Amino acid sequence: MAKEKDEEQDKEIKEAPPKGKGPTIKWIVILVVVVVLGVTGFVGWNYYANRTPHGKEAVKEQVQVQPIGSVWSMGAMVVNLMDNNGDRYLKTVVNVELTSPDCIGELELLKPKIVDTILDLLSSKRYQDIMGFAGKQRLRDEIAIRMNNYLSKGQVQMVYFTEFIVQ
Repeated sequence: MAKEKDEEQDKEIKEAPPKGKGPTIKWIVILVVVVVLGVTGFVGWNYYANRTPHGKEAVKEQVQVQPIGSVWSMGAMVVNLMDNNGDRYLKTVVNVELTSPDCIGELELLKPKIVDTILDLLSSKRYQDIMGFAGKQRLRDEIAIRMNNYLSKGQVQMVYFTEFIVQ
């Protein structure tokens, strides 16, 4: 019986895998996978960061601010609108960008005429005419056309509403 026990122990020893190789191979495989993923991620990040227009260089090129030319303010204007028997009113502050600084002196001399013309224009509008982006853009165009009729030294390039309240 002792012989049988010795033979069983010998079989167990022979059948048991070597303890040193299993965990070492596992760690080597994990290390190789991590290195491959890291290199792939780094290469992909560099490729897309330099290729897309949202990189740092592209943002610097896109942020070019256009300077505003000479600006003249007409001040605040309050008018009753045409609809609802004049119950609604519009309060706005209009500034205009000019093509030439020489226009400012001319505008100061003509200010009463220009303000009267713009007040007539604003008071002839209804709420539906001036609300929304398209309505405000049409109003800007109409103001520029009316003002350019008075100017001889330059033109109104852009009209800005710095305040626009309808109540």
